Amino acid sequence: MRKRWLIAFLSCWPVLTWAHDESNYNLPQGVTPISHDIYNLHMIIFWICVAIAIVVFSVMFYSLVMHRKSRGVTAAQFHEHPVVEFVWALIPFLILVGMAIPATKVLMRMEDTKEPDINIKVTGYQWKWKYDYLDENISFFSNLSTPMEQIENKQPKGEHYLLEVDNPLVVPIHKKIRFLVTANDVLHSWWVPQFGIKRDAVPGFINEAWATIEKPGIYRGQCAELCGKNHGYMPIVVIAKNEQEYQQWIKDYREKKRAEEASSDKTWTMGELMDKGREVYNKACAACHMVDGTGMPPTFPAIKASSVSVGKPISRHINIILHGVKGSAMQAFAEQLNDLEVAAVVTYERNAFNNNTEDVVQPKDVKPLRNKQS
Repeated sequence: MRKRWLIAFLSCWPVLTWAHDESNYNLPQGVTPISHDIYNLHMIIFWICVAIAIVVFSVMFYSLVMHRKSRGVTAAQFHEHPVVEFVWALIPFLILVGMAIPATKVLMRMEDTKEPDINIKVTGYQWKWKYDYLDENISFFSNLSTPMEQIENKQPKGEHYLLEVDNPLVVPIHKKIRFLVTANDVLHSWWVPQFGIKRDAVPGFINEAWATIEKPGIYRGQCAELCGKNHGYMPIVVIAKNEQEYQQWIKDYREKKRAEEASSDKTWTMGELMDKGREVYNKACAACHMVDGTGMPPTFPAIKASSVSVGKPISRHINIILHGVKGSAMQAFAEQLNDLEVAAVVTYERNAFNNNTEDVVQPKDVKPLRNKQS
């Protein structure tokens, strides 16, 4: 009998060692102090459960084998035993208390967002993220960059299919970063497994989280709240850099913004606007209005041959993109697109999909309408 028990234990040993290692079936150990705490807590609870399972099933199997009817054993006839009742109530209570102590310590540390080095506001939109660096006066949107051809199975899917963005969040390592998480429209959830962070983004409320990233790298996550039609197209990409590289990124970003502002005074050719407009349309519009402009009426009307995209005045078309349509699924893009991007996408929509209006919209045509809704 002892030999059989030894064989059974040794056969389970690979499973027990696997459970301790990081794998696709276990929690990631992560790259932040909080993620380490969560992983260690998880493993403590896991081994407590394993120990309970071993004791319970050992007693059960022993009872089944050693007290079976074929051995002539007669079942005892009793219904209550005060000592047994007390023991099997006390032991689970002590186990739960033992679990609660380390769990409470981890939860308290997760909520300790005081004295951050960097403050970043994270706002969820359908279906993208906006990042505001509150200490640096930097703000941008982060959109899915997976090509629509891959989504529609017209091209092979890339390595990071649905987990790639045009503007990743860039942060320094070894700095305490406080994330202020909220939403602009519906419920979202900002989730980066390697950081040990998952915070609900609720309109009108701000939830806090923090991270100190220990090593450079690219870390990916997703919206973890069912937030609508394109919930699966709302990834998160964070690039962690050392301090010198992070400061260089800030410098490069500000130079890029100055160049974008200067582009508003330039006159662009139709070819340039069409190329830029196609890029903007596929990024911001195609998910609802489809790549071919046919839309999904009545919620998402067609761009092809619509009264907006082929009608006059053109300012109506520009205003709808800038300010949205109240009471509809059409959101405002004034915060999300600069003057060049709006001019380009309007030009594209008025000339693509066989609309062929030959209208050309310049950034200077957008600027006066940006802060004025008709």
